[in-house]
Amino acid sequence: MHAVLTSNAYLANQQCVRAISSTTICHVRNLKLDLSNPKTLALHKLYRRESITPREKGYALLTNNRLNKGLAFTLRERFYLGIHGLLPPVFTTEEQQVYRVMKRIREQRTNLHKYVQLDELHTCNKKLFYRVVCKYVKELMPIIHLPTVGLACQKFGAIYRHPKGVYITINDNSISKIYQILSNWRDSDIRVGFTFFLSFEPEIIVVTDGERILGLGDLGAQGMAIPVGKVSIYVALAGIRPENCLPVVIDVGTNNKSYLEDPLYIGLRRNRVRGEEYDLLIDNFMKAVVKKFGRHTLIHFEDFAFQNAFKFLDKYREDYCFFNNDIQGTAAGILAGLIVTTRITKKKLCQQKFLFFGAGQAGLGIAELMVMQMVSEGATKEQACNNIFMIDIEGVSTKAGAFTEDVIKEMATINERPIIFALSNPKEKSECTAEEAIKGSDGKVLFASGSPYDDVEHNGRLFKVSQGSNSYAVPGVALAAVLWKPKKISETAFLIAARVEFSLLIAWNVTSVLYLDICKRSDRRCIREILLTLRKMTSFFQVGEYFFNENLATLYPKPDDLEMYVRHQLYDTSYEDFINKEWEWPEEACKVCAIPVPELDSTSMNDK
Repeated sequence: MHAVLTSNAYLANQQCVRAISSTTICHVRNLKLDLSNPKTLALHKLYRRESITPREKGYALLTNNRLNKGLAFTLRERFYLGIHGLLPPVFTTEEQQVYRVMKRIREQRTNLHKYVQLDELHTCNKKLFYRVVCKYVKELMPIIHLPTVGLACQKFGAIYRHPKGVYITINDNSISKIYQILSNWRDSDIRVGFTFFLSFEPEIIVVTDGERILGLGDLGAQGMAIPVGKVSIYVALAGIRPENCLPVVIDVGTNNKSYLEDPLYIGLRRNRVRGEEYDLLIDNFMKAVVKKFGRHTLIHFEDFAFQNAFKFLDKYREDYCFFNNDIQGTAAGILAGLIVTTRITKKKLCQQKFLFFGAGQAGLGIAELMVMQMVSEGATKEQACNNIFMIDIEGVSTKAGAFTEDVIKEMATINERPIIFALSNPKEKSECTAEEAIKGSDGKVLFASGSPYDDVEHNGRLFKVSQGSNSYAVPGVALAAVLWKPKKISETAFLIAARVEFSLLIAWNVTSVLYLDICKRSDRRCIREILLTLRKMTSFFQVGEYFFNENLATLYPKPDDLEMYVRHQLYDTSYEDFINKEWEWPEEACKVCAIPVPELDSTSMNDK
């Protein structure tokens, strides 16, 4: 009886879907469209993604994480797709599936166990994975990203189960070889624009060589967890389609002796290659990506060593759609936090002095973007540079406890509201803890950390600790790059993203220790839906306008309705209808042809 009711409900729902063309109102990602307007209807038909019945049938369908719905397949779908009897005889809703997943995750003992559980879900059912992450983003962000992703990298060989992305090694050092490897990525040779099940061409490639993973050092090929985590953030926070994201590891060996001797290590067992051969591999990789996927493909570099990060940024920033997240992405997120502090200190950035502990990738990237902001506030470039000081001593980077109690107290003495950002990751490498900063400054500090901390109670007050993350600035830039396909990504795009993130934080009336993560205000609403309701304060709209105004965007023509276009392109975590829609034909056209068929001459068959 349950199955019959489910099937009937499904058919009723399908009747509603098929009748949509006759209705005047349509909702796309919570955007209300008036389809009685001919122009709106025409744009809706142009921008919407079309779905078709998948090629896979039977058991193969259930092993495809892009298509698998688990127990949410309807009875009609189970018959139609050849999976009836392969699933238990029960029909569940998406919310029931989410409940089952979260219950199982919360039963896990450690964050690493939760990471593995989520990884298994991603391998089995990608839609459900992202639905869970989007709904419980505050709870799960520390699992799929910092701080757990660092531990996942260290243990990646032990927890490895399924292919995650593409591995390109020093033994594959030519454009043609790398091109062939990239061609092995799913159905990447299929170039289809809006067809839901066939568009697997990567639009974002997240790549690392594993030499400087967070503050953990050289983890070699086990750094794959970093690109995988970044892809999850792009999908969950920006709505970029996961099938259009490709994680890549460039494996040139590792100098980590413990890994070279570890039987579970999954990379090349050789010392790291450097010099011309390494540079040639990176160059061949960039050219192969463009040759295979096109000039507009966004290439995101992550966790390269200091000397290589800046070298490649200078080399490729003008000729590719390219950015380095450690340098430019981190800068956008931290600058947003610094601009927020000006609302509290009542001083512009150009009126303050800043001291950086270490001159690494993040520090130099932040400083460069700060100079641009100070110049926009009225300072000259020389004056802006004179407001920034750096302590660059060998070995100070990621030195745990570098901000001692005396340092914090001195900061509180010379500043009414001291600004302390302890940004090193993971938490064990942090320059100071949130509790040390708050108690050492008697609650006056404006604090942000690279890793998440629990709230701190001091003198009867509860301080909500903020994470200085680029996870809310960079996805907007990435989405803008995917949608508008710019020739390059300039520093101005990240400056715009920082200012937009600042505007969002102010819109939430932030007055805590520094600023609340957007996550903390959106447990039950998908972040990207919140951002879409604040179009003028959303980075991908603002950055997109910048791309068009500066003649950087290559998408032509520019969409007549940007918001409608964007909403139609975003990844939807709801399940799709897998059965092709049906429509009526004229009765006359369906009649069997009644014209008599003449007999064929059989002479040729009896040819002597």
